[in-house]
Amino acid sequence: MGRPSIDPEMLIRMLLVGYCFGIRSERRLCEEVHLNLAYRWFCRLGLDGDVPDHSTFSKKRHGRFRESDLLRELFDTVLRRCVAEGLVGGEGFAVDASLIKAEANRERGVRGDRGLPAEATSRAIDEYLAVLDDAAFGAATPVIPPFISTADPAARWTGANKGPAFFAYATNYLIDLDHAVIVDVEASTAVRQAEVTAARTMIARVNYKHDLQPKRLAADTAYGSAEMLEWLVNQRRIEPHIPVIDKSERKDGTFSRADFSYDPAADLYRCPSGKELRQYRRAFRADHPDTPPDDTYRYRASKMDCDACALKSRCCPNTPARKVTRSIHEGARDVARDIARTDAYVVSRRERKKVEMLFAHLKRILRMDRLRLRGPCGARDEFLLAATAQNLRKMARLIPVHAVPVPA
Repeated sequence: MGRPSIDPEMLIRMLLVGYCFGIRSERRLCEEVHLNLAYRWFCRLGLDGDVPDHSTFSKKRHGRFRESDLLRELFDTVLRRCVAEGLVGGEGFAVDASLIKAEANRERGVRGDRGLPAEATSRAIDEYLAVLDDAAFGAATPVIPPFISTADPAARWTGANKGPAFFAYATNYLIDLDHAVIVDVEASTAVRQAEVTAARTMIARVNYKHDLQPKRLAADTAYGSAEMLEWLVNQRRIEPHIPVIDKSERKDGTFSRADFSYDPAADLYRCPSGKELRQYRRAFRADHPDTPPDDTYRYRASKMDCDACALKSRCCPNTPARKVTRSIHEGARDVARDIARTDAYVVSRRERKKVEMLFAHLKRILRMDRLRLRGPCGARDEFLLAATAQNLRKMARLIPVHAVPVPA
């Protein structure tokens, strides 16, 4: 006859209990729900209801939960309640990522250049092969990792925490700055390019599903690339309260690009001596392409001007003439630099720490410093449930409980 059917709602309620109170083991969760009356009441089990076996969670997770994307719908339902209660302002967002250790032994990896053994097979390997072309995982970077885990090959070998390297995933949070409510969460591999891609995905998804479009976005320098700033400023119309990634400053005492002034009307730079740096100094029969192959314009000074310049030793002592590069997205970078000089930017930098506090809460209070499930789908499930639990705890603290009158 088999086991009796189990209400999926009860399983979801039990999982929420586990993630809200940091009960990481499903075996222990079943024991806690069996003994704790408050947990029984929340799970609607009553005093004599049977607690399901811990193996039921695994079967439902790999079956109906993932097929229906139930955990994403659960997160969105809680978020809609937060919006209805006025906990989401929608004016300012912050985005960041944090590394979570994968369920993979760092001592049992194989060389990345050799790949996985031909005989290796598991559900996690199947999921790894399925996301090889995903911009948040396999296609995030062409760099081959030093080691690959045979238990969870999608987990990235990283030493970003400046300690012993380990296999990890990145959980990406997009939060509202009013009450630090998580408006979206995304799993990705542990490289910066994947985290930036996840940020774009979350911003677009929140706008599409919940009609939330922030006016400003606060983030750290990892999100300050020219392409990301261009996407925010010109495509999404969002003010980037983000430090710009700028490697143009020279360390040898010679003039940096910031010492040259740009004239947008004439499309040229002027050096500290007032001489012009242009892209082209003669007319061409055929028009040059508007966009260079590497997305970088190059402006060069005249050799005669540089030879006669008194500042040559401080400008280009080792080259015949000075050259200055400019990104095709420099306009968006300039917008971010202008915002960085405002008082609102200082406020955003301070408020951005709220997302760091959520990560600290995730790892210390909810005890998610290491994943239990393997594969990209397992990481996504855990991150969604943890973010849902954090929003529920936030609602319980901020939404006033209406007092029930006690009969005389």
